[in-house]
Amino acid sequence: MSVSLQDWLANGWLKKHQTSRREIQNLLNLVDRDLRDSRTPGLSADAKLSLAYEAALQAASAALAAAGFRTAAESHHYRTIQSLAHTIEADASFVSELDHFRVKRNTVKYELAGTASEADARRIVSLAERLSEDVLGWLREKHPRLLQK
Repeated sequence: MSVSLQDWLANGWLKKHQTSRREIQNLLNLVDRDLRDSRTPGLSADAKLSLAYEAALQAASAALAAAGFRTAAESHHYRTIQSLAHTIEADASFVSELDHFRVKRNTVKYELAGTASEADARRIVSLAERLSEDVLGWLREKHPRLLQK
């Protein structure tokens, strides 16, 4: 049996949400800013990873909002990333890799500095760029009214 976002709503993991063109554009602007900032020369790998992860999270948030939902308070980042399987139909390996970086970002932000490598930073930047493109394509196809004219 396949689990859906409606099941998540019934479990209290999501709330219904009416988005707007403005909200989606604001989220996409955050994605662009954080991706651009993640490429700033001289940043630590931890900072690059954190910024690119935030870009990916905002892209996932835009897709979830366009689908008519927002996460409930608990496990916000986890649920937002996992929702990509339902919104843009991201494959399980992509979602799993993003979730790996969710855990790594928590470590570098709250527990232990210097744990991200340059390879980690490059990979999450690449994943965030791909996600941004995928979400934009999905929005164009499924929710064009939410994109700026």
